Amino acid sequence: MEDMDFVEKKENFSFEESLEELERIVNRLETGEVPLDDAIEEFNKAMKLVKECDEKLNSAEEAIAKIVNENKEVVEFEVKNEDF
Repeated sequence: MEDMDFVEKKENFSFEESLEELERIVNRLETGEVPLDDAIEEFNKAMKLVKECDEKLNSAEEAIAKIVNENKEVVEFEVKNEDF
């Protein structure tokens, strides 16, 4: 299973890469054509990626809170649709 080998070899996915890999795994599992043993392995990989994403989001949240606390002010910003 070369896709899962890629996950194991790739030590540090970026947040975006982790989300893409999670989407790939979910799509594969949703087909219902994955053998049970492979599905369990894929699910295990997905759970590891979810944990990594959660840790990265928590770190980002802490960093933002620290910046806001250091500056003692919140700067308003506008999100534009073309940013997405």
